[in-house]
Amino acid sequence: MKLERMDDFFTARTEGYDEHMLDHVGGCREGYIKMAEMIPYGTKSLLDLGCGTGLELDRIFEKIPDAEVTGIDLTASMLLKLRQKHPDKKLNLICGDYFKENLGEGVFDCAVSFETMHHFKPEKKTELYRKILDSLKHGGCYIECDYMVGTKLEEDYYFDEYERMRKEQGIPNEIYCHYDTPCSVDTQINILTAAGFSQIEVVFRMENTVMLVCLKR
Repeated sequence: MKLERMDDFFTARTEGYDEHMLDHVGGCREGYIKMAEMIPYGTKSLLDLGCGTGLELDRIFEKIPDAEVTGIDLTASMLLKLRQKHPDKKLNLICGDYFKENLGEGVFDCAVSFETMHHFKPEKKTELYRKILDSLKHGGCYIECDYMVGTKLEEDYYFDEYERMRKEQGIPNEIYCHYDTPCSVDTQINILTAAGFSQIEVVFRMENTVMLVCLKR
């Protein structure tokens, strides 16, 4: 298996991406609905990390149509599709790396991510979650829906395989590649706790699609 750069992978799959996620990834169709349900009423400013074509926003805008959304994604073609779907919405779309973007402090009522965090190591995610926490207003929440596994043994297998392939293919550390490295639910909760979130709750699980709601206190 040859690893593809993350942005190249998703650029090549922009057309047909929505249909694939809705019809072929277990739990996603239901997860988009559940995520919108979990967005607090009164949310005015929303951060969406790895927003892609905005499948989660399709549902969220039904609940809070006037929300101001900052969306960050590596793939320009997906952001274009998002803009085309919602030309009348308040969208600040950033084509970039959410690990490197300045998210600000106390800016957002709520932050979300959907099926994007399972590509990164725990230590890298911990740094990002601290940035997300800082970007939220007091009492704000972060909602993550992602691919997670049931055991640490499964988690270790995926991370070991990924490292093996990167070394065999001579891929530099700074290059993002598309390969699923899901954490276990317990590991993910531990990472978010270490970053400073509180009251982390599993609110949805279907197959390997799991949703966590995390509060800033």
